[in-house]
Amino acid sequence: MDKLKNYRNIIQETLKPYVNISYANADIENKTVFDLASDRYLIVSTGWSKQGRIHGCLIHIDIIDGKVWVQRDGTEYGVTNELLEAGIPKTDIVLGFYEPAVRPHTGFAVA
Repeated sequence: MDKLKNYRNIIQETLKPYVNISYANADIENKTVFDLASDRYLIVSTGWSKQGRIHGCLIHIDIIDGKVWVQRDGTEYGVTNELLEAGIPKTDIVLGFYEPAVRPHTGFAVA
């Protein structure tokens, strides 16, 4: 399997379990949004809590120029850690939620 196919598979398999998360104090459902043609992968949370409507992005990952860009990680453990454990090296992961000047200090790819 080529590298990009492998990364796509790892990302999808890593994100799928997030749809099974249950929330104690809110009626929230997580949904996968996978745009395979553009290599965009999201977990979107929708529902209701005591404070009102919930609609937001829990996780957003893109593949850009052969690198896995973690654009948003709203998880407790860190989806980046899961991607590392699944075999994607730090040299191919960009922490897109950090500004470009900070990225060289993260130990991950810069772009």
